[in-house]
Amino acid sequence: MSIPQSGGGPIENKAQLAEYLADGCKPKSDWRIGTEHEKFGYCRDTRKPLPYDGPRSIRAMLEGLRDRFGWSAIEEAGNIIGLEKDGANVSLEPGGQLELSGAPLETIHETCDEVNEHLREVRSVAEDIGAGFIGLGAAPEWTHDQMPMMPKGRYRLMTDYMGRVGTHGTQMMYRTCTVQVNLDFGSEADMVQKLRVALALQSVATALFANSPFFEGKLNGHKSWRSRVWRDLDADRTGMLPFVFEDGFGFEAWVEYALDVPMYFVYRDGVYIDALGQSFRDFMAGKLPALPGETPTLSDWADHLTTIFPEARLKKFIEMRGADGGPWRRLCALPALWVGLMYDQGALDAAWDLVKGWDAETREALRVAASVDGLQAEAGGVKMHALAREVVGIAEAGLAARARPGAGGLIPDETHFLNALKESIESGRVPADELLEHYHGDWGGDITRIYNEYSY
Repeated sequence: MSIPQSGGGPIENKAQLAEYLADGCKPKSDWRIGTEHEKFGYCRDTRKPLPYDGPRSIRAMLEGLRDRFGWSAIEEAGNIIGLEKDGANVSLEPGGQLELSGAPLETIHETCDEVNEHLREVRSVAEDIGAGFIGLGAAPEWTHDQMPMMPKGRYRLMTDYMGRVGTHGTQMMYRTCTVQVNLDFGSEADMVQKLRVALALQSVATALFANSPFFEGKLNGHKSWRSRVWRDLDADRTGMLPFVFEDGFGFEAWVEYALDVPMYFVYRDGVYIDALGQSFRDFMAGKLPALPGETPTLSDWADHLTTIFPEARLKKFIEMRGADGGPWRRLCALPALWVGLMYDQGALDAAWDLVKGWDAETREALRVAASVDGLQAEAGGVKMHALAREVVGIAEAGLAARARPGAGGLIPDETHFLNALKESIESGRVPADELLEHYHGDWGGDITRIYNEYSY
């Protein structure tokens, strides 16, 4: 979940909202890669989630990272709720999931180095306080009542609202984790092509990264329970967005969509003001009940855009949001997949050729099937395993064409970051399949084995 946005002046007309998005257009030489990933923290002796306060806690983790590794603290109402350093942020999800929002970097080599350094820092602090961290799409055992709430004002507002508009919203907030990558676009037309490919192929990412077959100590019947959760969260702000595939889609169409997504809050002077269910359109007209007579700033617009949760999201960049959190090496595979598809025009055109004939029903059916069956999914005559093979192949060709070397030139390109996905393609097994094999095999149905064997 995002930290408050800043730096935006008054909004005087609706055209500024589209201009805000269009300001994200960059020449290809300036395109960057921003990788984000979340993980669950827990107490090693009890296997319960880390509380916010105490000697073994989220606060202790943040303070340890600050003091030991030179991060600067971000505070809200006197509580440390995040960290920042060198363009990167460490932030908290509602249930204490620790998130790294990486700096915008040029290559997968750099972003993977960043991930590795972060996880080493986290492990160093966690070992000293008796905590552990694990990468999964959903908490394997914990109930909602066991989850702490982090001291962030937006989460208090969202928790109540989520309970009223969907059946799975609080599960998403407190008991799921993801890995995503944020990528740039060069023009409105480039944004449109990339967003369409991103939405259409999120089901492939869901299948390849599926890693949440357990929930509340039981099998849940899905390989990605996290993906299942997103389908019944809040229909006003989630989903596959069929309008993106309509003729004429562009920045203005996204603005019209976002204006109709109900608000959560307005942030003023360090306080989140309740605007639940209210309209940004009314805010533009000075008729927001929460702030009568006041009109929004571009910071308010930027904040509002962070409360929209489709499978791929447009801000001044595009966020790929379909993957479960997972094992260490897959945290680098996710940006490699999307960079390979998006940052080489030949690869992007090939990816679009794969999906341009699909209708909205096929895209949605693949999304559902991927959450249940992973690589064994099939919908609308499309077999996921074969589709994923093609997609990973296109991504590999795109990374080879980028030819970004690493290790001082010893590694010619970024293609090796796809190895974990290529292994899944060859075996037909994704992380959830591996977990299920353990559960039915050597674990003898004991889900608690996951902590010792799969923690970072």
